[in-house]
Amino acid sequence: MKQLDPLGSLRRTHYCGTLRPAHVGQDVVLCGWVHRRRDHGGVVFADLRDRTGLAQVVFKPDTAPAAHEKAGELRAEYVVVVRGRVEHRSEDAANLKLPTGEVELVATEVRIVNTATTPPFPLEDEAQIDDALRLRHRVHDLRRPVMQQRLALRHRLLQSVRATCTDLGLYEIETPLLGRATPEGARDFLVPSRMYHGSFYALPQSPQLMKQLLMVAGFDGYFQIARCFRDEDQRADRQLEFSQIDLEMSFIGVEDVLNVLEDITARAFREVKGIELPRPFPRASYADVMARYGSDKPDTRITLELVDLTDIVAHSGLQVFAQAVQAGGVVRALPIPQAEAVSRSELDRLVEQSRQWGAKGMAWVRVQPDGTWQSPITRYLSEDEQQQMTARAGLRPGHLLLFIADRPALASDILGRLRVQLGERLDRRENRPWDTLFVVDFPLFEAMDNGQLTYMHMPFVAPLEDDIALLDTQPHQVRATHYDLVLNGVELGSGSLRNHRADVQLKILELLGYSEEQARERFGFMLEALEAGAPPHGGFAFGFDRLCLMLAGGESLRDVIAFPKTQRAQDLFMGAPGVVEPEQLRDLGLRVR
Repeated sequence: MKQLDPLGSLRRTHYCGTLRPAHVGQDVVLCGWVHRRRDHGGVVFADLRDRTGLAQVVFKPDTAPAAHEKAGELRAEYVVVVRGRVEHRSEDAANLKLPTGEVELVATEVRIVNTATTPPFPLEDEAQIDDALRLRHRVHDLRRPVMQQRLALRHRLLQSVRATCTDLGLYEIETPLLGRATPEGARDFLVPSRMYHGSFYALPQSPQLMKQLLMVAGFDGYFQIARCFRDEDQRADRQLEFSQIDLEMSFIGVEDVLNVLEDITARAFREVKGIELPRPFPRASYADVMARYGSDKPDTRITLELVDLTDIVAHSGLQVFAQAVQAGGVVRALPIPQAEAVSRSELDRLVEQSRQWGAKGMAWVRVQPDGTWQSPITRYLSEDEQQQMTARAGLRPGHLLLFIADRPALASDILGRLRVQLGERLDRRENRPWDTLFVVDFPLFEAMDNGQLTYMHMPFVAPLEDDIALLDTQPHQVRATHYDLVLNGVELGSGSLRNHRADVQLKILELLGYSEEQARERFGFMLEALEAGAPPHGGFAFGFDRLCLMLAGGESLRDVIAFPKTQRAQDLFMGAPGVVEPEQLRDLGLRVR
C-alpha cells in the first residue's frame, strides 16, 4: 500500500535560524510555522519560524508564479515547507538584529502542510500576556522564542549534569514512582491499588530511602534526574511535581560531597552559559548565617548584617527588651548606614509589616548628624547602653537601627526579611552576578510549639560524630551533617550524610516519638538494611527546576517547565484534575463523598 507523505518530495535541509551569508547561492528547504506575512504590492514576504529562529522568505511573481499564488493563502501559524535559493538582502533591507537578517530565501516551491486557527495572543517575547491565558493555551505559549530558548537550555543542563555525574563514576539508576508513604514533611500523593482495596501506593517526595538502599546494596555511587511529587500549596518556586538532581555516594565524608556539588554546579554554568563561578565556594555554619543574616539561605552580596544586643539590654529600663530576654528570647538589630532615604512614614509601614510577619512590634533609632539618637525609646536606654550599642553596631550619623525582641528564630527571620527588602530598596548589593555559599552544621532537631522534637530536614540525617553522645543527654545541641547549597539567596538543594548505624537511627526515631515497635513497623526495611552492613554514605538533591530558572531567567518555575500547574494546582491546558468514570472508582473500591 502506498504511504501518504504530507511533505511530498520536500525534505528539510536547514533550520530557519541557521541561514547565514555563507549559504548564499544554495538551494535549501525550510520547514516551520508562518510567524507573520506581508504583501508589498505583488511581492509577498513571510517570516518562517522553527525552534532555531526566523528566516525571511520572499515570494516573487516573476520568479515562481505558482509559489507566489500559493503564498496568498498563508496566514499566521500555518505549517509550511518551502524550497528556494538563499540570496543576500539589499543593504537597506538587512536586519542586523536577527542572526539571519543579512539573507533571505527566494521561494521556488511552497507546500501548506496544515492550516491553523488564529493564535489567542501575539507570539512575541515582549507581549504582555496573562499567566492563566498562557497556561490555557500552552501550545501557543511554547512557540514563543523565549520559551523555546528556555526549554533548549533545560535540555543542555540535563546533558551537562548527566555527563558530569557519569564522569564522576556515578551510575544512573531509576527508582520506583509507586512506593510507600513515609513522613518527609509534605503531604503525599496517594495512588489507590486496584488489587488491594483500601491500600495505597504513594508517589515519591524524593527517592531518599531507595538511594540509601542502593548504597547498602553496594552500588557505591548513584544519580538520577528524579521526578518528585508533593501535595502542597503552590508558589512561584514550587510545583506539585518537579525534578531534582539526586545523587548518593558511599565511603565519603561531608567534604567529598561538597566537592562533587561544586563540580556539577561549576561545570553546568560553564557549559550551559559560559560562566566561570569562583571556586572554592565559600562555607558558613548555620549558626553564623542566622546570626549575621537572619536566614539559612542568605544573599551575602547584600552588605547589611544583623547584630545581637541581648546581653547589653538584658536588664534595660525598656521593659519590652528586658522581658523578652527573661522569657528566653533575644534582642537583635539591623544597622543600616546612610539611611536618610527611609522616611518616617516608611518606618511606620515597616513596623506594621513586622507585626504582620509575627512580631509584637519593632523599635527603631535614627542617628542624627550630630550623633544624637532620635527615637521613641531613647529615654528608656541609659547612656552606657547607648554607647555599647553604638560600638557593637558601628553606628555613625545617618544610621538607622531596627530592633526586634522575641524568640531567636522569629527575630532573625523578620530582620532577615527586612535586610533583603531594604538592601534592595537602598541599593546595598555588591556588584557580583553570582553568589555561591555552602551552609553547614545545621541542628539535627528543632522543637515544636508543644516541646516535642521534630527533625529539621528529615529523619535519616546523621549527626556529627562528635555529637552522637549528646543524643542521650542534650539532643537539642546535636548538630547534623546536613549542608545546603545557596545561590543568590536561593536554596538550590540540600543533602547530608545518612545514618549507617541502625542503633543511631533507632535512637533518632525514638527522640522523634516512635517506639521501637512503631519504628520497625514504619521503617523496618531500612533498619534491616542498615543491620545487613551499611557503608558510610551521603548525598544531595538539587532543585533542577530552580537551577534551570536561575540560568534561563523567568519569573517562576512555570517558565522552565513545559506543562506546569497553576497556583491553584490545575493544568489549564489538559483540564486536570478531572472527574473519572464511576466504573473506574468501582474497580478501585472507592466512592466520592
